[in-house]
Amino acid sequence: MKIAVLGGTFDPIHLGHLAVAEEARRLLALSKVIFMPAGRPYFKDRAAISPAEDRIKMLGLAIAGQPIYLISRLEVERPGPSYAVDSMAQIKKQLNPADDLFFIMGWDNLMNLHLWYEADRLIKLCRVVAAPRPGFPQPSIQSLEHELPGISERAIIMERPLIDISATLIREKVANGLTIDALVPPAVAKYIQQKGLYKPSIQH
Repeated sequence: MKIAVLGGTFDPIHLGHLAVAEEARRLLALSKVIFMPAGRPYFKDRAAISPAEDRIKMLGLAIAGQPIYLISRLEVERPGPSYAVDSMAQIKKQLNPADDLFFIMGWDNLMNLHLWYEADRLIKLCRVVAAPRPGFPQPSIQSLEHELPGISERAIIMERPLIDISATLIREKVANGLTIDALVPPAVAKYIQQKGLYKPSIQH
């Protein structure tokens, strides 16, 4: 089987995430795509991230009825900072040795992959699949090879979809009372409204 992991804070999951997952599935003939919400990303302020259960609930609503899509609680249940290499090593242990494992990221993350914790081990565990990110140039594999030897054999560059949606934009729209119906699945929009997520806090 071919299995890919798409990591992120998913705060909230949006149509851009789903489009990337679907294009990767089509391009690589994937058997499964595992959405892996981050627990405590080492590069982000934990206080700025919504509770894991809300993010997982929104993921579940977004992928309902699509058995090819799964959710991993691996990182939200692990204490301390989350490192991709640890998560991918744990997932690989659970797979058949013959299975192919992929890790989906954005062009921007691929360009900085050499700075990631144990990046050399990560690319031995899985192949990385880089999806377009608005505002970022397509990475040069030749340039990346100088920074992270072996990456040229382990990276796949996706050329689409190019969708200009960000979770930051969605949170800002909600805070300002604007509609997000064109940016997230309907069930996710409803959940955000019902739970009062991303509303500005009341100052006393």
